[in-house]
Amino acid sequence: MTAALLAVGVLVLLVGSVFLRGYHALNLDLFTKGPATFGQTGGGISQAFVGTIVLMVLATAIALPIGVLVSIYVSEFAPPRLAEQARLWLDVLNGFPAIVIGIFVFTLLVVGNGQSGYAGAFALSIIMIPLISRTTMEMLALVPNHLREASYALGVSKWRTVLGVVLPSAAGGILTGTILAIARAAGETAPLLFVCSIAANTVNWNPKNALASVPVTIFQYSEAPDPALHEQAWAAAFVLIIAILIMSLGARHLHDRSRKRLGQIQ
Repeated sequence: MTAALLAVGVLVLLVGSVFLRGYHALNLDLFTKGPATFGQTGGGISQAFVGTIVLMVLATAIALPIGVLVSIYVSEFAPPRLAEQARLWLDVLNGFPAIVIGIFVFTLLVVGNGQSGYAGAFALSIIMIPLISRTTMEMLALVPNHLREASYALGVSKWRTVLGVVLPSAAGGILTGTILAIARAAGETAPLLFVCSIAANTVNWNPKNALASVPVTIFQYSEAPDPALHEQAWAAAFVLIIAILIMSLGARHLHDRSRKRLGQIQ
């Protein structure tokens, strides 16, 4: 109990210290206005929030189908030895340093082409794929075999059984893995520094250009000499922490509901 209280205390101390350093900049302007021009006060980082939304939508569009297809193959079709190796390498990829992924994508897509939102989304999708895959595999393993056997008994092929019976039963787990992956990727700074950091200070929805993002903006503002930018960096960090906390709690709730529902089916 003492250890648990200490762990929670560190979390409260961290979140509280970030809030106290940034609450002066927590206002509507932070979300709706761009950076203040020279000689003016106030302003916001709307371009960073828009850029983060675009990057996460693109990264999810890349990672979700790949992660689900990988988990379906490993769980339902792959030979046992190959499935074991696939799980091992997904775990290795899940623990890969984000900065190495950034260097890899920089060499692959940025050199000779320039930074872009597509490159940033691709780097974040690499981080998301193993999380989505492993969570989906866990939920597919909980789907009762008698559901599959009932489908086979009706003469339904294996691939149609997977699409029509297994996947709908594990839909909650897939959504859980996706939310957890988004929560992790949304706070990554290292890969974006290499592939999507030289961006304009205006709102840009075009992923062909480099896009601003909240983590990179926090890093850049924290090194700026202006104390007002420091406050905006702390405020943006607090918003990012709260967003990740909400997504993590939501994912945990969905995961528990999915496990309970599959347990009732069994």
